[in-house]
Amino acid sequence: QVQLVESGGGLVQAGGSLRLSCAASGSIFSPNTMGWYRQAPGKQRELVAAITSGRITNYADSVKGRFTISRDNAKNAVYLQMNNLKPDDTAVYYCNVRRIRVDLWGQGTQVTVSS
Repeated sequence: QVQLVESGGGLVQAGGSLRLSCAASGSIFSPNTMGWYRQAPGKQRELVAAITSGRITNYADSVKGRFTISRDNAKNAVYLQMNNLKPDDTAVYYCNVRRIRVDLWGQGTQVTVSS
């Protein structure tokens, strides 16, 4: 069973930056879509950003221009560079990988942005 392991969360002041990483413990066949979701207390989980095997990206309107998603197919890894963080970005961030008959989730990493 392939597992996703996230890292890079933490506490940062508003305006700061963090870089999240997610690596798969085994091979994930292409094509697939890798993405980051987040869930704040009392809110539903929402898509933050996604990237396809062909590196087509999609971002939530709230993070456009501030966050950048990228992937390394050789390492089965996906990254999220988060700049100009805001208190509203505070949430647990989850890594996700999807393809036909596959829907994998990481355990989540906490991101807290103080004002």
